[in-house]
Amino acid sequence: MNLEELQLDSAIKQKKGLHFILASIFIWSAVLIVHLTTLPILTKNLLTFCCTAPLMPLAFFISKIIKVDFQNKENPLTKLGIIFSANQMLYLLIAMWVYPIVPEKMLMVIAMIFGAHLLPYGWLYQSKSYIVLAIVIPISSLVVGLYFEPHIIAIMMIIFEILFSISLIIENKNLKSVLN
Repeated sequence: MNLEELQLDSAIKQKKGLHFILASIFIWSAVLIVHLTTLPILTKNLLTFCCTAPLMPLAFFISKIIKVDFQNKENPLTKLGIIFSANQMLYLLIAMWVYPIVPEKMLMVIAMIFGAHLLPYGWLYQSKSYIVLAIVIPISSLVVGLYFEPHIIAIMMIIFEILFSISLIIENKNLKSVLN
């Protein structure tokens, strides 16, 4: 298989990562609930980190429902996708630094990191949705985060993730129609 065929295989078998984007709706909803409480901001931030922990098992569960090849072991680009995700973990060190120094801006930073980490998936899945949102989410997070409370960022992210999911569903349908 050549590179374009591997990208197509990955996009088809993994439905362009839709299972992770659907899972992130639940994650951001949990984050919203945390940030609507009257807990101190440092506690909210700690709970925000905790809310992200179930992403992988949730994405795995959703992959079973929507019939995604979660591991796609035959495709070497799957390992590249894992590296793209691992890269985000390194950027979360920035959020950990923000946590005690500027706690009211930590959620903004997490949203920016999440958005920016989408960019390489635009290449992997040949997806305009990933490319556009990799730019729109960090810029929107910065603007909203500078002027509004953290729970507004969580609401914004839920809306983005729902729109993103719809966009990926459309991209996946278009991909199937091209193949047929």
